[in-house]
Amino acid sequence: MKRPLLIGLLCLGTTAALAHSGVNNAAVLARMESMKRTGDAMKVLGDMAKGTTAFDSVAARTAADKIAVEAGRTADLFELPEKDPKSEALPAIWQTFDDFTAKATTLEDTARGLSTSLTSAEDLGPALASLGGTCKTCHTAYRE
Repeated sequence: MKRPLLIGLLCLGTTAALAHSGVNNAAVLARMESMKRTGDAMKVLGDMAKGTTAFDSVAARTAADKIAVEAGRTADLFELPEKDPKSEALPAIWQTFDDFTAKATTLEDTARGLSTSLTSAEDLGPALASLGGTCKTCHTAYRE
């Protein structure tokens, strides 16, 4: 895996935690918390890929499953165009909601597949590249 992608994925959780401070809209906070859970699960996979923690196939598959669960909640969490000054969600989400939800479904499907197929440390690089690429397509279009 390319180092900048891995570093970016690992920073996701830290950035999300700081962004939650001062959020007033409960719906926006719920979206942010869901994204933080996704980031936390990505961190589990990233730490294994970096060798910071030992590879554990059960923990890796569980992390992928958590990503799939959160991705599956995305359409419902973003259904209404809730706003908050701390939100990074762009209006394009609701202007092209079908594309937005299709991207969430792609992430869910990708993560669900990984939740049953991660069996070795060698699987992590391609898994993170796939997940990270899927996350990036959505964040590029729909996040400040």
